[in-house]
Amino acid sequence: MSEEQEHVQETAAGANAEKHGFQAEVKQLLQLMIHSMYSNKEVFSRELISNASDALDTLRFEGLKDDALFEGDAELAIWVDQDKDARTVSISDNGVGMTRDQVMERIGTIAKSGTRAFLDSLSGDEKKDAKLIGQFGVGFYSAFIVADQVVVDTRRGGEATGVRWISDGGGEYTLEEIDKPNRGTTVTLHLREGEEEFLEPHRMRHLVKTYSDHIAFPIKMREQLSDEDVEAGKEADWEQVNRGAPLWAEPKANLSDEDYAEFYKHSCNDFEDPLTWTHNKVEGSQEYTNLLYIPQRAPFDLFDPNGKAHGVKLYVQRVFIMDDADKLMPRYLRFVKGVIDSNDLPLNVSREILQNNRLLDKIRAGSVKKVLGLIESMAKDDEAPEKFKTFSNEFGTVLKEGIVEDHENQAKIAKLLRFKTTTDESADPGVSLDTYIERMQEGQDKIYYITADTLAEAKHSPHLEIFKKKNIEVLLLTDRVDEWVMAHMTEYEGKEFASVAKGALDLGEAESEEEKEQQKKLEEESSDLVGRIKEALGERVNEVRVTHRLTDSPACLVADEHGMSAHLERILKEAGQAMPNQAPHLEINPTHPLVEKLAAEQGETEFADFSQMLFEQAVLAEGGELEDPATFVRRMNQMLLAVSRGAAA
Repeated sequence: MSEEQEHVQETAAGANAEKHGFQAEVKQLLQLMIHSMYSNKEVFSRELISNASDALDTLRFEGLKDDALFEGDAELAIWVDQDKDARTVSISDNGVGMTRDQVMERIGTIAKSGTRAFLDSLSGDEKKDAKLIGQFGVGFYSAFIVADQVVVDTRRGGEATGVRWISDGGGEYTLEEIDKPNRGTTVTLHLREGEEEFLEPHRMRHLVKTYSDHIAFPIKMREQLSDEDVEAGKEADWEQVNRGAPLWAEPKANLSDEDYAEFYKHSCNDFEDPLTWTHNKVEGSQEYTNLLYIPQRAPFDLFDPNGKAHGVKLYVQRVFIMDDADKLMPRYLRFVKGVIDSNDLPLNVSREILQNNRLLDKIRAGSVKKVLGLIESMAKDDEAPEKFKTFSNEFGTVLKEGIVEDHENQAKIAKLLRFKTTTDESADPGVSLDTYIERMQEGQDKIYYITADTLAEAKHSPHLEIFKKKNIEVLLLTDRVDEWVMAHMTEYEGKEFASVAKGALDLGEAESEEEKEQQKKLEEESSDLVGRIKEALGERVNEVRVTHRLTDSPACLVADEHGMSAHLERILKEAGQAMPNQAPHLEINPTHPLVEKLAAEQGETEFADFSQMLFEQAVLAEGGELEDPATFVRRMNQMLLAVSRGAAA
């Protein structure tokens, strides 16, 4: 492509123009851009230049397999031009360009969820909302913040004709076929009244330096001529106004924190500075560079099971290859953003090659090690504890997935996790397993935990009563992933994990011999009562036994030691999985007044109803649902009436 760029001066629709209506959500988005983002209007330059850079990256990648796309022009660049007479700003690239169908798909409609998610995420804070634009892939529409008409001229490499797209930001746009000698795309903004500042060269240069300095391609503007040169009729040449080199390829000593932050915001479409980052160049048997960032906030689709990870981009010898290379980072680190640039992978690397590539496996292992080390450094940084607090609150849940996915690094990951506990339920970000072990009671040899849907449900569970009495700390696990995690994390630093709601409770040396004798005696004295309750409940319970857990409640349900917890069973049912009926164990507290009253009941019908109600109370206490709520209410009403009659008598 020559340095002289074509400009769009005539924007009236031609004879072959077709009118099309915008998708409803795009209409809503356009109105938002035009009327609600005015004070942050400069965002358009960042977004349009970023789009141009993406088009150049795509051309380089697709050109590896189809050299004809270059059409003999491999000098890739972006041009920013201004025309004061026509009141236009144009941003051009000689990238891959678009076909007619691609223009309609990418501009006229949006098939992805990005537009809807963007609109749903708006906070009402104009400045903050404007900066969300790039994060949701809707940056093109920011052009309408400053323009009352936008014209896109584009031709895909190898195509005979180009396409012109025109819109004033209303409900429609036109498409027409045009002759376009040069491959690529030109976006021309016809500025609104009052936007003359963007016709000043120094203003646009400032925006390029501020937002796009580290774009890996030259960004060119016309040189600024002196008054003498203008009078002499000299024509301005193009000159590069950005740094133009990949930031990750530069020595760390040459880069400032501001450089790293600006590169992150541009390349990762974020409006905030990163939380932290790591920049490494590996040399030896393999050569690669990684620049990896941890954001301050989780993306909107972090837990979308169908979402693609777009965090880490793969480059080979500075040529962009792909931006969803899940082989570069395990899924539990999908929040990590940045680049990995290899000197050893082949330029024609494909997904099939990535699936079985030992070099890439080594790059991934090394990069994971760097990220986990970065998180560990935050955890140990007593001078800036807010950083690790932010990380844990935003990404602690997804990091837990690594316990299951990454057995090799399981111990490192476990050390980085933080938990609410019965001792520190308000701790932010929570208690580490190392701290838990340091606080274990004398004779305690296990790490105890309970899983529940909410913190309130967990901390009020009757299963915790004996632990509270003995001041034994219990982890309160309320994330959906916790059941899955605890099935794979069986021990830490030689201490086994034990659910307080599963199996027969054994406190080991944390319990005195006298207490053990008292428990044994209570079990012997209650054997007849246990048998009667089991007979009344039948197959609803696997076993009835005297509790070792309860001090204040009459009864609770307990799962088999190696069975599925009631909490996990509920989660799987909610997910639509058919679950076999698993009868729980019912533990009773013979010293509780209600159980004492039950033991004294002689009527078989009354005893059976009382036993059923005791069982159903235990189901409700652990967050379960009753199969027959109406019968439970009837039994409860009968008991209340009986009590009221007794009180009246």
